[in-house]
Amino acid sequence: MLKGKNAIVTGGSRGIGKAIAIRLAMEGANVAVFATKETKETMDFVKELHTYGIKAVFVSCNVALEEEVKTAVAKVIEAFGSIDILVNNAGITNDKLLMQMKSEGFERVLNVNLLGTFLMIKECIRPFMKQRYGRIINISSVVGMMGNAGQANYAASKAGVIGLTKSIAKEYASRGVTCNAVAPGYISTQMTEALPEATTQAILEQIPIKRLGTPEDVANVVAFLAQEETSYLTGEVIKIDGGMYI
Repeated sequence: MLKGKNAIVTGGSRGIGKAIAIRLAMEGANVAVFATKETKETMDFVKELHTYGIKAVFVSCNVALEEEVKTAVAKVIEAFGSIDILVNNAGITNDKLLMQMKSEGFERVLNVNLLGTFLMIKECIRPFMKQRYGRIINISSVVGMMGNAGQANYAASKAGVIGLTKSIAKEYASRGVTCNAVAPGYISTQMTEALPEATTQAILEQIPIKRLGTPEDVANVVAFLAQEETSYLTGEVIKIDGGMYI
């Protein structure tokens, strides 16, 4: 259980991030939902989180902008008093074959997926060190481990997240801070639901379990890594892909 713990979930208003926020709330953690824009749906979701008997707040933040990250983390500390769990889930795609990919599109994906993860960790690491406790969970992707045609920018960013995870784990293990990554495969979200049926079937042929993952599948692994009991587990990358990449 995570009762009394305080968590940040970036990209926490939909898809995998939303499932993670719910799962942490079910475990008793107070949750700060980070997203770039405040919408009615987002605020309704924060109200939903309150029904789990926890504190929940929404914080507007573009994780690729350092000043916004500093302000956002300060708001969470003001609201909750401390931060114990950081889930770096915010991410974007901009898929194109390499010859068609512009440098701006490459940089934009890296800025959100990799730089954003770095900035969030940098801003939270001092509070973690001070209290000698912290759980950092970065959402990478199996694409960052195996590559994928048309996703050079996304694969590079998620591979970078893995390298960052291992480095942070080594730097701060002695301070009671763990840093692990979760690498989802194909997860059933709005993005995958828009794929043509033939594409979905081709994907399923690559997955031994023969189904797409759910956001809840990922959230369950994140909740495990967030526990106090996982204090001896750090620097790991846990694939949640139905056996697609073994």
